[in-house]
Amino acid sequence: MSLAQLAPTITRGSSRWLLLGSLALNLFFIAFAVALAVRPPPTASNWDRDVFVRTERIADTLPESDAGILRARINTDRGTIETAQQKYRSAQAVIRTAMRAQPFDAEALRTAMANTRTARQAFDQTIQGAFADAAAQMSQSGRQALADWPPGRKNAGAKP
Repeated sequence: MSLAQLAPTITRGSSRWLLLGSLALNLFFIAFAVALAVRPPPTASNWDRDVFVRTERIADTLPESDAGILRARINTDRGTIETAQQKYRSAQAVIRTAMRAQPFDAEALRTAMANTRTARQAFDQTIQGAFADAAAQMSQSGRQALADWPPGRKNAGAKP
């Protein structure tokens, strides 16, 4: 058998494999495109930086009387909470400004970060104080709902 007689056999067999490989690759791309088209759209984030929006979401999960207590306490301290929140956000903005500065000054960034920690601590103490005062007036079921927040968490209600 000469090489001329073998050539058609080799070509015929390799074209089948080439056709099969091409078909498999096309099916892969089609399946990938269908998977992208069928998947659900990404869910919108329900995170809001505003403490009053977050507090309202918490209050919505409490028994009605306890939700009223929490809302009243937050409204009583609204001015103090707004001021603390604004100072914290302003301190965060100073960090971003220090990061973008040309030439970069690491010491200015460290100072801005220290100021932000202080502002964050003051903000946390303010909001936590309001929650503690509200919790002192709530029923046991209201305090339990606060302890289990967010609702549906796997370890909600677990004893430490």
